[in-house]
Amino acid sequence: MSVEKNTRPLDEGIVKDFSSRMSYGSYLQLPLLLSAQQPVSQPEHHDELLFIIQHQTTELWLKLVLHELRSAATWLRQDDLGSALKAIARVKHIQKTLTEQWSVLATLTPTEYSQFRGFLGNASGFQSSQYRAVEFILGNKNAKMLPVFESDPESRTMLEELLNAPSIYDEFLAYLDRHGYAVPRSVLDRDVTQAHEFTPGLLPLFKHIYENAADNWPAYEACEELVDLEDNFQLWRFRHLRTVQRTIGMKTGTGGSSGVSFLKKALDLTFFPELFAVRTEIGQ
Repeated sequence: MSVEKNTRPLDEGIVKDFSSRMSYGSYLQLPLLLSAQQPVSQPEHHDELLFIIQHQTTELWLKLVLHELRSAATWLRQDDLGSALKAIARVKHIQKTLTEQWSVLATLTPTEYSQFRGFLGNASGFQSSQYRAVEFILGNKNAKMLPVFESDPESRTMLEELLNAPSIYDEFLAYLDRHGYAVPRSVLDRDVTQAHEFTPGLLPLFKHIYENAADNWPAYEACEELVDLEDNFQLWRFRHLRTVQRTIGMKTGTGGSSGVSFLKKALDLTFFPELFAVRTEIGQ
């Protein structure tokens, strides 16, 4: 059926009365969601809305990332590798979205940002409890981060719980152990409140998996999914660094960090070091 006067007619069955029905807006709580952007600059600067929405959407995606990673850890404990990898695959897509959206914030020029940055006080992405939670669940544990959240008991409790819980990598290594792979006892009994550090004793295990992929396909596939996960995370970190450098140069961060130089150090952090180190060993 053709469209007349560039206007599409509505189907007769389209619901229009929501006085007693749940609508799209009520289901998503849009009045609450869309009223959460409250610029603080005086007078209000045009570009502050971009800055707020960029960070709010990031927090929403991080909420979903945590949801998926927590579930992946549970499924690994239950020996349900397929469901765990499905959750990780979803996280990988979210990571790509998070990385790509830095390009939107990069449209904020140094001059534009400087006109409202002073109103932020000490508010900084460094204080994102969800970002720290993602780092913790992936294995970059750091108890020194906890005091940042003293004024937010709920966030501190969440981080303390993740600090004391096995990471995704810990759960994967325990899964491998239960399925007959030679995981060193020292790795299985390690202090999970500490960041995982490179362990040479894991290299023979991963070399065996990689060099005999056809006979170890589930474990092999899981290793590659974790490599993707770390690659994506490092790309996000790098894009963050470059966006900050593009916007504020070498200024200190609003949260008190040294800024770009502090962010550069994060690029040396790793979640699954043996999965990268084993590549040197394969074929030798």
